Amino acid sequence: MARIFHPLLALIASATDRELARYIEYLKHENKILRARLPKQIHTTTRERETLIKFGRPLGQAIHELITIVSPATFLRWVREDKRGSRKSLCPKGRRRKPRELRELVIEIAKTTGFGYTRIIGELRKLGIKNISRQTVRNILKENGIEPGPDRTSDSWTEFLNRHGETLWGCDFFSVKSVTPRGIRDLYMMVFLNMQTREAIVTESTYRPNSAWVCRQMKRFAEQTRERDKKPAIVVHDLDTKFTRKFRETVSAQGMKTNPLPKASPNLNGRCERFIETIKLECLNKFIVFGRRHLDHLTASFSDYYNYHRSHIERDHLPPIRDLPGDVEKLTLHELEVRSHVGGLVKSFTRKAA
Repeated sequence: MARIFHPLLALIASATDRELARYIEYLKHENKILRARLPKQIHTTTRERETLIKFGRPLGQAIHELITIVSPATFLRWVREDKRGSRKSLCPKGRRRKPRELRELVIEIAKTTGFGYTRIIGELRKLGIKNISRQTVRNILKENGIEPGPDRTSDSWTEFLNRHGETLWGCDFFSVKSVTPRGIRDLYMMVFLNMQTREAIVTESTYRPNSAWVCRQMKRFAEQTRERDKKPAIVVHDLDTKFTRKFRETVSAQGMKTNPLPKASPNLNGRCERFIETIKLECLNKFIVFGRRHLDHLTASFSDYYNYHRSHIERDHLPPIRDLPGDVEKLTLHELEVRSHVGGLVKSFTRKAA
């Protein structure tokens, strides 16, 4: 059954005059605390003003002690206006809005150039537009949710990756436990990952990832990518001690630059880390690895699947290396074939050749 009376009404109805005075005194102090945490000025709606007038007018002079949302003088003005049955119409603030074409131009300049208010004014002046102020530009951008210039033009790691992604590669090491005649040993590999396409190139494995081995893998990576239109230009890596001065000299000799990442910044090479997690979870953790040849075969098979068949959310749900398929309305099972990868561990669907 719905509650007819609010608990506060029941409390007031059963209270004596002294108790009511205590209740009111408590509510006044509570209201004072709450008001101290609110903005200095509170704008009321027409319906809220009517409610305050309805319950405040019968209080007479006592309203001066009770009202806090506005000043007593403002409340009395509301009462006078309510008695007259009309309220002064408020004139709209500011001048008439700028033409739609001018507002669109301001937004387009901001999005295209990333300029702040002052430089947008400069672009408008060069176009012969003079009747617009810096404040108007600010208001137009704010209304459309566009941040001020410094927030839009300040560089970030994501923006850096987007600018150089096609020729920017990250590299990192990972290890896998292997069963050998000498017992369980760690095998080490390197992965090179394109920051834009997410193409992954995994090196051969080794038990001793010394500087000579790292330099040799760098040279092989350069050979694999030498004939591409978008050749690798920058290689980013962490501060692992295996990235020696000899390694940096090898990178330079191949016509590339190195970009060592700062300390304690694992997220800057997070895309490589994510690939390492993927190849381990989806492939390597499902096998008992027996030596280098076995591991090299597994990583080569999975890399081929990853680059040409595995969908990637950042590549519009298509593989890193792929041709855009033609649109079709429907496909029957007879038009498809299933391909197995990594010894049948994973499968993918493809259209049958015409």
